[in-house]
Amino acid sequence: MIVEDDAALGEALAAALRLHGHAVDWFRDGGAADAALAGAPYDALVLDLGLPGADGLVWLQRWRARGLTLPVLVLTARDGTEQRIAGLDGGADDYLVKPIATDEIAARLRALLRRAGGRAQPVWTHGALEFDPSARSARWEGRELSLTGRELALLETLLMHPQRVLSKAQLQEKLYDWSGAEPESNALEVHVHHLRRKIHPGIVRTVRGVGYALGAAL
Repeated sequence: MIVEDDAALGEALAAALRLHGHAVDWFRDGGAADAALAGAPYDALVLDLGLPGADGLVWLQRWRARGLTLPVLVLTARDGTEQRIAGLDGGADDYLVKPIATDEIAARLRALLRRAGGRAQPVWTHGALEFDPSARSARWEGRELSLTGRELALLETLLMHPQRVLSKAQLQEKLYDWSGAEPESNALEVHVHHLRRKIHPGIVRTVRGVGYALGAAL
């Protein structure tokens, strides 16, 4: 999720993060973001502080008080030391001052997501599978895999939650953002089929009536 009231910056940041493989929802005020957070499980939040109405820091403190634990990266023009301290003490996991390169924002998000998922290593391994989230690449038994963006996103989601069974709805939320067209009814099944064909039949496990999970390390 991106919460940024500046139209040009919000559009540019959303487009850049989509190129880095993220499904992105962009909101221009805290109220709209609050409503979306109540209905969908986001992985991370990029938050501007100078929002219309209530300040971004006010919203952050409200969310933390409610028990919202997702990583929050503050992206703001406020560069004073006291302001940085207030942001971090208010619940931010990272604090960046505009302007900043989108590649660095993407790298900071990857680091936050690795820590949140308990994976500090830059390259994740699962048996003979290697996944590099920064390069958006995967290898199986040392061989580079040719995966589409959605296949990589699905694989990354499963690797981030190796012990969980994820429902179809949860996985679709990771693959498609609100700006895109509705996916075909069997789109997720198609992506799962392709991962099994390109990697190994056991890389994704079907849990009937529930969803999918990462298969055993092979």
